[in-house]
Amino acid sequence: MSIDDLVLRLSAVLDPLEAGEAPTPPRRSDFDLNPEMRPARSHELKQAAVLIPIIARETGLTVLLTRRADTLNSHTGQVAFPGGRLDPGEGAVQAALREAGEEVGLDPGRVSLVGLSDRYETGSRFCVTPVVGVIRPPLDLTLNPDEVAEAFETPWDFLMDAANHRRDSMVWNGAERWYWAMPWDDAGTERYIWGATAGMIRSLQQKLATAVGPAT
Repeated sequence: MSIDDLVLRLSAVLDPLEAGEAPTPPRRSDFDLNPEMRPARSHELKQAAVLIPIIARETGLTVLLTRRADTLNSHTGQVAFPGGRLDPGEGAVQAALREAGEEVGLDPGRVSLVGLSDRYETGSRFCVTPVVGVIRPPLDLTLNPDEVAEAFETPWDFLMDAANHRRDSMVWNGAERWYWAMPWDDAGTERYIWGATAGMIRSLQQKLATAVGPAT
């Protein structure tokens, strides 16, 4: 599939960028597979945003992901999209681009924004807005070692193939917790894509598949 064809398909299913200016309730969450663990909403969710960067390489479309630095206070070493908490006065799009610049040195002017995928509630009580954008090479990144250990690209077709999505589990606070995972063999290095990141990928894949058939 060409990047132009993909952008047309994404534009048909994603929310408009303007929707990121005001928070709305999440449609997906870490609790979709664990409804019994959903906490009572005793306070407002913290707002965050991530950038889902689709890279239009001549050899095929890829998605840029990062591995979080081992020195961070939480989620160390986990695979994630560039992103983070909204600063006061920010919308989701502005925050996603700012965070991508801070984490991997991505020039926001290189990103062609497409739309917003479903907001996602994490177990840590964040409401994350995924902002989908396209980048055409060359791609020149400068990683912030305080936040990112490495950046890598995973084939779009792999992530959008539901056969590569599996349900894994772990014991958390004495109970079994289920989550989506998409382990990918990157030339002998296993990239364990899981949790909220995998959940957002799964959500995007389902939006495309439900609307217009398989996304690959």
